[in-house]
Amino acid sequence: MAAKLGLIGGGVMGTAILSRLLARQVYQPSEVLVSELRPERRAELESAYGVKTTDDTVLAATAEVVLLAIKPQIFAIVAKQLARQAGQCPEQIVLSILAGTPLSTLESGFPEQPVVRAMPNTPATVGAGCTAIAPNALVKPEQLEQARTIFAAIGDVVQVPESMMDAVTGLSGSGPAYVALMVEALSDGGVRVGLPRAIAQQLALQTVRGTAELLAQTGQHPAVLKDQVTSPGGTTIAGVSALEANGFRSALIEAVKAATMRSQELGQ
Repeated sequence: MAAKLGLIGGGVMGTAILSRLLARQVYQPSEVLVSELRPERRAELESAYGVKTTDDTVLAATAEVVLLAIKPQIFAIVAKQLARQAGQCPEQIVLSILAGTPLSTLESGFPEQPVVRAMPNTPATVGAGCTAIAPNALVKPEQLEQARTIFAAIGDVVQVPESMMDAVTGLSGSGPAYVALMVEALSDGGVRVGLPRAIAQQLALQTVRGTAELLAQTGQHPAVLKDQVTSPGGTTIAGVSALEANGFRSALIEAVKAATMRSQELGQ
């Protein structure tokens, strides 16, 4: 009997999704087959998660749901291998987390099949990610809901037209690096004014985490929260003024724009 989930690629992101799916009991270990070329990695996955593994990509691609978690550079090779099983599972849905790989390319490996392109980000590894999904025209409503359920295991899910995927990459895909840089800079600022490094980093990290959670729970516009913290003639407005003078807001906007443009270039 074919597996319910065929995971092609046992790397960091693929494993992150797998671990959360099993933890939330979306799938049982016996329902999963992972295709991974490295024997030592197959052994690790079998030991850690109790799933079945194989070095046969085609076998994993016969599952009800196929999740592609390979490097985009090798998709052409994998697509040739998968051509042998095309059409064997009419109700199959294919999910791809390959960066910069459009639906048209994915469909070359899975012709006439429902395909969903997805862009998760690295916080998915701790279940706090955000995944944007874009289905092709053959995806049925129930299959789209199935895709949402799978990616909801690693965080929030939003649906966008495929034309917006480069923008998603520029914002949430690359965004963790921007936030990490901000945390590092806040920590450096704390050290600059006399705080020990460990305390400065703890304060910076919790400030970012707490503010994000506050915004998420209250639904407030960020500007409203900023105004609540900013007293007339106080410390916060002095800091905000310094940020504006140094182009903080513009720098983040330009970062998203630059990453979006680079994503477009890589997808050509």
